Amino acid sequence: MSFRSLNRAVVLRRSTLAAALTMSLAGVAFAQSTTGTIFGQAEAGETVTVTGSTGVSRSAAVDDSGRYRISSLPLGTYVVTLQKNGATVDTRNNVSITVNAGTEVSFASAASAQALSSVTVTANALPAIDVSSVDSRTVITSETLERLPLGRTAESIALLAPGVVQGSDYFSGQKAGSSVVSFGGSSVSENAYYINGYNTTDPLSNLGGIGLPYGAIDQQEIYTGGYSAMYGRSDGGVISQVGKRGTNEWHFGGQVMWSPRFLAEDPADVSYANSQLPSGYQYQNKNLPGTPYRNRSGNTKWNTTYDAYIGGPLIQDKLFFFLAAEAEKQEGKTTSSAAVAQPNNTYYTYTIPKYYVKLDWNINDSNIVELTGISNKTSYEGTQYSYDYTTGTQGDFLGYDTHTKTGSDIWIGKYTSYITDDLTFSATYGQNRAIDFSTVPGMDPNLAYLSGAVNQDPSITGGTPIRNGNTILYVKNPNAKNKTHGLRLDLEYKLGDHTLAAGIDNMHFTATDEGQQVSGPGYAWIYSHATNPAKALSPSLGVGAPGGNGYYVRQYIFSTTTSMSVDQKAQYIEDRWQVNDKVLLSLGLRNDQFTNYNALGESYVDNKNQWAPRLGVSWDVFGDSTFKVFGNLGRYYLALPNSVAIRGASPSTYTYEYFTYTGIDANGNPTGLSPIGPGPVSSNGEYGQAPDAKTVTASNLKSQYQDEMILGFSKTLGANWVFGAKGTLRKLQTAIDDVCDMDRLVTKAEAQGIDPDSVNLPNGCLIFNPGRTNDFLLSKVDGSGYEKISMTNADWGFTSGAKRKYYALDMYLEHPFDGKWQARVDYTFSRSYGNTEGQVLSTIGQDDISKTQDWDAAALMVNSNGVLSNDRTHQLKAYGSYMVTPEWMLSGAMRIMSGAPKACLGYYGGDESDPVGYGSAYRFCNGKPSTLGTIGRLPWQKIVDLGVTYRPAFADNKLAFSFNVFNVFNEHKPTVLDATYETAPYTVSNTFGTTLYQTTPRYGRIAVSYDF
Repeated sequence: MSFRSLNRAVVLRRSTLAAALTMSLAGVAFAQSTTGTIFGQAEAGETVTVTGSTGVSRSAAVDDSGRYRISSLPLGTYVVTLQKNGATVDTRNNVSITVNAGTEVSFASAASAQALSSVTVTANALPAIDVSSVDSRTVITSETLERLPLGRTAESIALLAPGVVQGSDYFSGQKAGSSVVSFGGSSVSENAYYINGYNTTDPLSNLGGIGLPYGAIDQQEIYTGGYSAMYGRSDGGVISQVGKRGTNEWHFGGQVMWSPRFLAEDPADVSYANSQLPSGYQYQNKNLPGTPYRNRSGNTKWNTTYDAYIGGPLIQDKLFFFLAAEAEKQEGKTTSSAAVAQPNNTYYTYTIPKYYVKLDWNINDSNIVELTGISNKTSYEGTQYSYDYTTGTQGDFLGYDTHTKTGSDIWIGKYTSYITDDLTFSATYGQNRAIDFSTVPGMDPNLAYLSGAVNQDPSITGGTPIRNGNTILYVKNPNAKNKTHGLRLDLEYKLGDHTLAAGIDNMHFTATDEGQQVSGPGYAWIYSHATNPAKALSPSLGVGAPGGNGYYVRQYIFSTTTSMSVDQKAQYIEDRWQVNDKVLLSLGLRNDQFTNYNALGESYVDNKNQWAPRLGVSWDVFGDSTFKVFGNLGRYYLALPNSVAIRGASPSTYTYEYFTYTGIDANGNPTGLSPIGPGPVSSNGEYGQAPDAKTVTASNLKSQYQDEMILGFSKTLGANWVFGAKGTLRKLQTAIDDVCDMDRLVTKAEAQGIDPDSVNLPNGCLIFNPGRTNDFLLSKVDGSGYEKISMTNADWGFTSGAKRKYYALDMYLEHPFDGKWQARVDYTFSRSYGNTEGQVLSTIGQDDISKTQDWDAAALMVNSNGVLSNDRTHQLKAYGSYMVTPEWMLSGAMRIMSGAPKACLGYYGGDESDPVGYGSAYRFCNGKPSTLGTIGRLPWQKIVDLGVTYRPAFADNKLAFSFNVFNVFNEHKPTVLDATYETAPYTVSNTFGTTLYQTTPRYGRIAVSYDF
C-alpha cells in the first residue's frame, strides 16, 4: 500500500560551528530501536523545546559548551523552539527525524535575532552526513517506498542495500513463497528481523521473518554490519521495520493494486540436459536428453491487493491510534516437471491478509506507553490435474495440493520513561504466536508416492510409466505451531561526554509437533536404473549390484516430527564517548547465553559467557559534517534455532531399502521384490531411536560466531551530492554442523582404552564444531555414567577446520531527494570463500539448520575449499525518481550482478566409489575434483524495474495513479541448477544441469490510491 507520508522532511541551515559539535550532541544509535534524536548548538543557558506530531514535548538546557541533545524521541515531525528567559526567540518547523539517527537543529545566537518575525527556516541543499553513527546501514523511508517500483516485502526493500543478494530459490521465508536474502556472504538463516523493536524472525528455523503491511512501514533499516552491543544473534544482517503511528491530525486513505494476467509473461520452458558426456558415462535414461523437462507455457500469476488505513488522535496530545489493513490474493497456474511422480497442472491461490494496529499513550511528558498488534498470515490452496507431456494436454482431476497456513499474530508493549533530562528507561515485551498448519485434502493414505517413474523397467511397463494420484511427498502434523515471548530492558544515562547504556535482551522460543514424514502409507518408492549393473550401488552400506538389466527400486522412509524449545538471554553495556569535538568512540560489550531443549525439556546445548566486544569510531574530519571517516570492529554470536532438534536431538528415521523387482501393480507399487542389501540402511544411522540429550552434541560445543572489521568514509561532493566507500572483512571463527562417521569415533574410543561394547554408541549424527577438538560423552551400558572421548580434526579425517571469509569494497554516489529528484548508485566488489557456507547448504537446497551433509564425513569435504554459494563478485545497484512536473513522476530501480558459482556433485574419485554411503554427494564431477565454480558460474542477472505516477492537481495531489513494470527486459536467467551429477556410478542424472528456478518474468502492476 502506497501511503502519502504524514511527515515532510526539511533540511535546516547549519553553521560551521554547530556542525563541529555534531557528534557530541548526537543520540545513541541502536539497531532495532524505534526512536531518533534531535541535537544541535545554541547559546549557552538557553532552552530548547521539541513538540511532536505525536503529542510528545520535551525540553533540554543548552550546556556551557553551547550544545543540547534530546534523545529517544518517537518517530514523527517536530517543532523545535529556542527560548531565552522564557520567551521564544527562534523556531524550526516540520523537523523530521530518522530512526536510530541524529537530526541536527542548530540556532544562531539569540542575540542575532532582531525580531521574531525575521526568524525563518532556510533550506539548504547540502546533503547531511550523520557523523554520529558508526554502523553500516541503509534507511528507507515511507516517502522513498512510495516513489520506487519495488516488490512489497521486507526482503525486496533490503535488496536496495549494498552487499545484500537474494538467496537460493530453494529456500523460502516465513511467508509462504517469499524469498530470503544473504548479507555479506552469510547464509540466509543468519539474519534477524524486527518490528517496532521486537524480534519477528521465523521462530522455527530462522529463515526469513514477518513484515508489516507495506503501507504501514514508516522506516525500514537494513543493517549490513557494525551494530551496537545492544543487539546480537545475527552474523548476517538485520532487517528492522518501524511502523507508522497516529498524530494530532486525522488521516485516512486506501489503495487498490492489480497485477493482471495479461501483463505477465510466461517463464521459459526447460528441457532435459543433452550434453556430450565423458567417455564411460551414460545418461540414466537414454531417451530423455533434449526432451521437455518442464513446460512453463501459461504458468503466469496475477494478484489483487486492497489496502486501507486510518490514524489520528483519540485524545488530543494524549492518545493516538493508527490502523492499517491489507488483503492480497495471488492466483496462478504452474506445471510440474516431467520427472515428478505424477506430472500435473496446479491451479493455486494464496490469500494473504495482514493488519497493523498501534496505540500511543502519552501519560505525561515523562512517560509513554506504546501497544502494537500485528497479524501476517498466508494461506495456500491448490487443485491439481494430470498433465501429459507426450501430447501437451491437461487431463483429469487428480486431487488437491498441500493446503498450508503460515504466519504470526504478534503483540508488543513498550514503556518509556524520561526519568530526568539525562536518564531514560525503556521496557519492551512481546509475544508471537505462529502457525504452521499443513494438510492434504482428500489424500488416499494407501497410495505411495512414486519418484523416478520414468526410470521404471520398460520391459514391464511397455515404455509407459505406471503412476498414481499421489503428488505429495511429505506431510506435516496439522497441529504444528510455534510461540515466542521476549523481554528487553534498556537504561541510558548521559554523563558529560559519555552516553552510557546497559540492559538485558531475553527471548524464549517453543515449537510443537514440527518436522515432517513421507505421505501415504509412510514410505515412497524411488525407481532407478544403473548403466553398470555389475557395480555395487553402495558397498559401504552393504548394498550390492542390481545385476540383470540394471533396474532397481528403493523404499524410502523419512519421519522427523518432534517438539522443542530455546532460551536466548543476553546482557550488554555500552559507552558512547565524545572524545573531542571531532571524534566519537563507541565501546560496547555483550554477553550471550543460548540453551536448546529437546521434547522432554532436556538441554542438549548450553552455551554461556559468550563475550562479544564492539568498538566503533567516527571522525568528523573537518568538523563541519562534510567528511566522515568511520570504522568498526565487532564479534557476533549466532544461536541455534529450534529446528536443530529435528533430526538432531530427537528421534528420526531416514532409511532406504534396495530391491530388484519383476512387476509393477496398477498403483505403481513394485512387485516380486528381491532385496539387494541388508535391509533398511541409513548413512546417518537414523533408525528412529531416541538419543540421549547429553550425547548428541559435543559437551564443549561453542556457538557459531563471526568477527567483522569495517573501515569507510562519506564525503559531500558539491552542494547536492554525497559519495563514499567502505571496506568490509568478515571471518567465521566457529561453525556448527553435524558429523556422522561413527567408525572413526569407535577407533578413537579404542585408542583411549574404551571398549566399544561397554558404551552406547550414538544412534545418529553428532553436533560439533568442525576444526576444533570436540569432547563427546558416551553413556555406559551398565548405567554407571559416561565415558568422554576427545576427537580432534585429524581424528575425523578432516584436513582443515571450518572456513568462511568475506571481503568487499562498497562504493556509492547519492543525490538525496530535494523535492525534484533523487538518485543513488552502489557498486560492490566482493568475494565469499572457504569450505563452509554456514547453517544451510544452497547447492542442494538443504535447510536442516547446522545439520547439512557437509562435515558428515571427511570424504564429503574433499575439494570443498573455494568460493561459496552466496558469492557475487560484482554488484551494481541503482534507484531513483524524478518529478517531471508537479503531477508526473518517473522512477526506477536496477540490479546487475554476476552469477553464483555452479556446483557438480558426483561419486568419489576417479573410480566412482562411495566411501561413506552418500551416493552422488561428493565434490567430484565425472571423476575429477569439483569445487564450487569449477564448471563455471550462472549467467549475470540484469533486472530493471520502472514506474510512473500521476497525481492530478484537481484532486489536490491526494489521488494517485501508478503503473510499474518489473523485469522490463523480460530476462529468463536460471538462478538454480540441479547439482547432482549421477544416480549411480558412471550413470549421469538426466536432470543434472537443468534449470530448477529462474528469474521472475516481466509483469506489470497498476495502482490507484487516495490519501486524505
